[in-house]
Amino acid sequence: MTDMNQEDARTEALRNVVERVTSWQESATEGTIHDELDKGLKEAGVTLTDEQRDRVAEQISEGHEVDVESLSPTSEGGPA
Repeated sequence: MTDMNQEDARTEALRNVVERVTSWQESATEGTIHDELDKGLKEAGVTLTDEQRDRVAEQISEGHEVDVESLSPTSEGGPA
């Protein structure tokens, strides 16, 4: 698999996780959002830096759209 294909697959997996957590976030606490985000990321085999994870959870909690494409892999985040 080329690097571009891996990045596309990672982005798609992240998008699916964010959509799943966002779909029920209105009744969830921020702690629950963090927990469900962590669970989804683990199931998808994708990691985020602590900063990225906190930012995504905050955006979901506040009802903001998450720019998944901006969560590019770094030395700390990427495929699990």
